Amino acid sequence: MRRALGIPKTTDILQHIESLPPPRQATASEAVRSIERQAMASQAPQPGLAALMAYLDDRAVPKAICTRNFDVPVRHLLDTFLPASPFDPVVTRAFKPPKPDPAGILHIARRWGLPGAAGLIMVGDSIDDMAAGRRAGAATVLLVNGVNGGLAAHEYTDLVIERLDDLVAILEDGFEGRDASQRRDGAGGKDGHLADEPTSAAL
Repeated sequence: MRRALGIPKTTDILQHIESLPPPRQATASEAVRSIERQAMASQAPQPGLAALMAYLDDRAVPKAICTRNFDVPVRHLLDTFLPASPFDPVVTRAFKPPKPDPAGILHIARRWGLPGAAGLIMVGDSIDDMAAGRRAGAATVLLVNGVNGGLAAHEYTDLVIERLDDLVAILEDGFEGRDASQRRDGAGGKDGHLADEPTSAAL
């Protein structure tokens, strides 16, 4: 995408588009959407996706999506691989400001009637995902792959998994983010590695 827009790797794509004059914004936005549409043809579910969704759905755990993509490829992914698994809300890049700003995750929390994101888990594979989750106050889980391993030790990453269904055993034992552990320990908690099962998941 950056090559199509003629920008370096250090430049945020969405911020760059927002900085352009209106006629160029429209052209650049369509160039990005065209690439995303082409990528739809090769979409494949992450390993462990079906098992994790079945676990969450069996327990009526609400799920949402917070993404920097536009709605067409997101809807294609859901309709193709998760037609029976509800996600609400689905926050795309039409929502401003996008990740890494925490606004999208906080919007999800409000839609679910929660006072904040402390009970949410943000699962993702990018620094934008980890940053948005941490800034919102959610627990963060990095789905590690061949290109993002450097984020495993990042201060914004609470937990690292290799497959989505690795989360099942973790949720059974109880998991919370670093911020929540520090808040509880500061209030007199003594078992920093133990926690109640999170009630919500934002992906």
